[in-house]
Amino acid sequence: MFSIKKLGNVKLSILDLAPIVEGSTASDALRNSLDLAQHAEKWGYTRYWVAEHHSMPGIASSATSLVIGHIAGGTSTIRVGSGGIMLPNHAPLVIAEQFGTLESLYPGRIDLGLGRAPGSDRQTMVALRRDLYGGGGENFPAMLEELRGYFRGPESERAVRAVPGEGLDVPIWLLGSSDFSARLAGELGLPFGFASHFSPDFTLPALDIYRSSFKPSAYLDKPYAMVGVNAIAADTDEHAVWLGTTLEQQFLNLIRGGVPRKIQPPAELEGQANPHELTAVRNQLRSSIKGSPQTVEEKLNAFIEQTQADEVIINCAIYDHQERLKSYELIAQLGIKGQ
Repeated sequence: MFSIKKLGNVKLSILDLAPIVEGSTASDALRNSLDLAQHAEKWGYTRYWVAEHHSMPGIASSATSLVIGHIAGGTSTIRVGSGGIMLPNHAPLVIAEQFGTLESLYPGRIDLGLGRAPGSDRQTMVALRRDLYGGGGENFPAMLEELRGYFRGPESERAVRAVPGEGLDVPIWLLGSSDFSARLAGELGLPFGFASHFSPDFTLPALDIYRSSFKPSAYLDKPYAMVGVNAIAADTDEHAVWLGTTLEQQFLNLIRGGVPRKIQPPAELEGQANPHELTAVRNQLRSSIKGSPQTVEEKLNAFIEQTQADEVIINCAIYDHQERLKSYELIAQLGIKGQ
């Protein structure tokens, strides 16, 4: 007999991009991230992940492994990891050494979530030395196998060894916004995270592919899916919608192909965008959840029921740090309430 998935029996986690808001610095963003992680640990969140992006004035998590160390060093129990490391940007040996070091420093608390997108534009890809010698995203399965080999230990008889790294149990997750990583995660029996927060159209098809292609492994005996969602909780629906205009502005700038900028304070989108742009932004963000605790509870339960997620990882893009803390606290209380 299976239990119905809903708030209270589904794990809640946090996805953080270490946002640099207008008028602040990367130092401020990283201090805020640690502050949020320390609160999240007290509130009962399962994991705290940071994402790799490059050449983005509004994101301070480009050196993702360093940020993970910063967060893990300032907390004691919450799992900390990458959501994710863009593996084709790096030599697999370097990632094995970095995460082997993190696991050695903070044993039993480190997750390695992997993606294959660049997390940047074409010029930045070149600056990262990505694809200069051919390959890239299409070489992801081979790079993944190389990375996993470094963790297997000296019995693999590799001429090159990851120290620290070999023999350590660093959980590897595959992350995606389409069907590629969903199928690969299923075939390898690995946990899978889907970026529903910016790719709502492919959420259910990708989850179906993951579950239908899943083969039990030494890591998992059944599929385990974590799904990302944008969620903002506030005292009222109206205030949550107002706070959400910060994220809408980010996506408006993105669809316009504008120069990346720092995270902007809330502002009405109607005065900045034409009707076509408004439709495009709101379609892209249609799975976002915004509202009072009651509204968020109803919508999160509907989202969990629809996706049958084992875990939900929440991105809360809010300009004001205190408002962001309050939103995550309200959502955590909903999870506790449902237990």
